[in-house]
Amino acid sequence: MTPALELVGAVRAYGSVQALAGLSLAVNPSEIHAIVGLNGAGKTTLMKAAVGHTRLDSGAVRLFDRKRPGPSEHARLGFVIDQPFGYPELSVRANIMHAARLRGLSADPARAAADTWTTRLELSRWADRRARGLSLGNRQRLGLACAAAHEPDLLILDEPTNALDPAGVMLLRDVLVAAAGRGAGVLVSSHHLDEVSRIAHRITVVHAGRVVGSLEPGRTDLEREFFAMVRDWDATHPSDVEARA
Repeated sequence: MTPALELVGAVRAYGSVQALAGLSLAVNPSEIHAIVGLNGAGKTTLMKAAVGHTRLDSGAVRLFDRKRPGPSEHARLGFVIDQPFGYPELSVRANIMHAARLRGLSADPARAAADTWTTRLELSRWADRRARGLSLGNRQRLGLACAAAHEPDLLILDEPTNALDPAGVMLLRDVLVAAAGRGAGVLVSSHHLDEVSRIAHRITVVHAGRVVGSLEPGRTDLEREFFAMVRDWDATHPSDVEARA
C-alpha cells in the first residue's frame, strides 16, 4: 500500500533547537494515525513539514508518493495546524465555501459543501455570522469544516480537540472515522490519549524530535505507558536531555 504521507529522516533545527531529529513516519489510506508527545516534542513542526509550511534541513516528505508535490497533490490535502482557518470578516458559510473553492471545487459544489458542513458540525445557527464573532470552540469547528469540506484524501489536524466541548469532540470523532472509512489517511496530534485511543489505528509517541515508540490503541492506562516510554528514553539519552535544557 502506498502511504498518503511519508516522512523519511526528517531533520529541522531552529537555531540550536532541534525540532526534528531524523524522524520517520507514514500515514496510510483508510488509517487514523495519532501522534502524541509532550509540548515541544516536534509534533507541530512535523505537521508543518508535511503540508509544506516548513522546509526540512534534510530528509524527505512524500505526499501521495510524490517527493515534490504540486498543486494537484496539495488539492487532495486538508489541514488545521496552529490556528483554524477562517477569514474573520467572512461568514461561516462563506468561509467554508471559499475553502472548498481554494481546493478545486466549482461554485455549486462549494455551496453545497458549505450547507452540508454547517449542518454536520452543528454550525447552522451561526452560518451567517462573521467568523470573528464566534466562540473559540465554534472557530475550531469552522476550521475543521474548512479543512474537510472538499473531502480530502489526507487530513492533518494539530490538537483538534482544543476548545471543543464534549459535543464538539464527538462530532470531530465522527468526522475522522468517516474520513478513514471513505479511504482517506488521517494524521492527528493530541494530548488526550484516552480520546485518540478510541478511534486511532496507530498511536506513535514523538519525543525530542524522534519517534521513540508506539502505543496500542484501546489499552487501559495509556498515560502511564506513555510517560514510562518518555522517561526511559531520557534516561538512556542523557546527552540529548542536556542539549534540550
